Amino acid sequence: MFKKFLPDRHVKSILDIKPEELKKHHIKGIITDLDNTLVAWYEPEATPALKTWFQEMKAAGIKVTVVSNNSENRVKAFCAPLDVPFISKARKPLTKSFRRAIEKMGLKKDEVVVIGDQLMTDVWGARRLGVYTILVVPVAMTDGFMTRLNRKIERQILNHLRKKGLIYWED
Repeated sequence: MFKKFLPDRHVKSILDIKPEELKKHHIKGIITDLDNTLVAWYEPEATPALKTWFQEMKAAGIKVTVVSNNSENRVKAFCAPLDVPFISKARKPLTKSFRRAIEKMGLKKDEVVVIGDQLMTDVWGARRLGVYTILVVPVAMTDGFMTRLNRKIERQILNHLRKKGLIYWED
């Protein structure tokens, strides 16, 4: 039961994900969460390092779409200056927004990776669709109300997966 929450890979930061590595795995598109994946949930814009990361992906021909449960105003304000397509109010872990993002990028699900900081929304939603997943350490150690509830459940799931020897990284 808990394996549906198990990401395919785990990294400290989205900046650790390089286009060359994705291309080796035939990845042509990224669906990424916004809050606490790209920037802290309270940060309005991308850092210079993150802007460079987006440019590197674009230069490598890797499409990026932000899929967030947050409001259109929040997601649009972040994505518009970067010229990055987005889907807001995604209702993750439901798969509809993931499917829509894959369709908008003109890709197949095996050509896409979902990157996020939450097991309960990003990883579970992507796994339900059969998409490769990368879990990142949250950028900020604080969260909005709903995410705080998810984190409590996630800690229990992570502890279970760790006891079963299915994960090896530290929080």
